[in-house]
Amino acid sequence: MPLAFAAGSNELVEAERLIRDRMEGLDLDLEALAAVSNIFRAATAVRNHMERDVLAVHALSWSAFVVLFVLRVWGEQESRDLAAEAGVTGGTLTGVLDTLERKGLTERWPQPSDRRRVLVRLTKIGVEAIDGIMPAFNVEEAKVTCGLSGDETNELARLLRIVLRTATDLDGR
Repeated sequence: MPLAFAAGSNELVEAERLIRDRMEGLDLDLEALAAVSNIFRAATAVRNHMERDVLAVHALSWSAFVVLFVLRVWGEQESRDLAAEAGVTGGTLTGVLDTLERKGLTERWPQPSDRRRVLVRLTKIGVEAIDGIMPAFNVEEAKVTCGLSGDETNELARLLRIVLRTATDLDGR
C-alpha cells in the first residue's frame, strides 16, 4: 500500500513497520525517520483538508491563505520578508500576490527609500476576508486535533516548536 494512503492508525503503524523492514541493514535512526515522516504526512493531510474544506469556498490556495494570515498578524511587509515568513519562493509570492491583488485583498508599492524593494499590505477587503475565514479555519484546526486532549495538543505544539527551532538552526536562520 502506498504510504500516502496510510492514514488510519493501524495503517500508519504497518507503514512504519514496512519501512523498518525495507531499510533493514542501513545505518538509520528509525525513530527520527518515523517522526519526520509523520510530521510530513500530518502536514500534508492537514493542508489538503484545509484547502478542500475551508479555502476552496473562498477560491484561495494554501499559499494565498498563509500570505493573508502573515499580513494580518504582522502587518505591512517587504515582499522578500513576506516570502520567507510565508515559506514560499519569491516567484511563488509574485503569482500569489497577483491573484490576491486581482481580488482586491492586497496591494503592493515600491518602498520609498529603495524603489527596487516592494512593500505589501492587506486592503480593507483583505482584512475582512481573512477575519471572515479564520473562524471556519479554526473550527477545522480543532477538528483535526480532536483526537488529542488539551494537554496533548499543548505538548504536540511544544514538541513541534522544538523540531522547528532545530531545523531552522540547522539552516542557519
